[in-house]
Amino acid sequence: MDNLNGIGKLMGALAIGALAGAALGILFAPEKGSKTRSNIVDGAKDLASDIKKKVTDEAAALRKKADDLENSIRDKAEEVVEDVKGKAEDTVKHHTK
Repeated sequence: MDNLNGIGKLMGALAIGALAGAALGILFAPEKGSKTRSNIVDGAKDLASDIKKKVTDEAAALRKKADDLENSIRDKAEEVVEDVKGKAEDTVKHHTK
C-alpha cells in the first residue's frame, strides 16, 4: 500500500514539474510558437514515457513481492501440515501402546 502511495506522489510531482517547466518554457521561449509547441509535445511524450516505465517497474516489483509472499505462505503451510501429521502419528502411537 505504501508503494501505491509513493507512486501517486511521484506521478503528482512529475506532473507538477512538467506543467511548471512548460509554463516557464512558454514564458521565456526565445523560439517561435510552432517550435515551442513542438518542444512541449516532445517533453510531454518524454514525461509519459518516464511515468510508464516507473509504473511498469513498480508493477513488476509488486508482482515479485506477491510471488515471494505466496511461496512463503505455501512453504509455511507445508511445514504446518507436516508438523500436524507428525503430532498425530505420535498421538496414535502413544494411545495404541
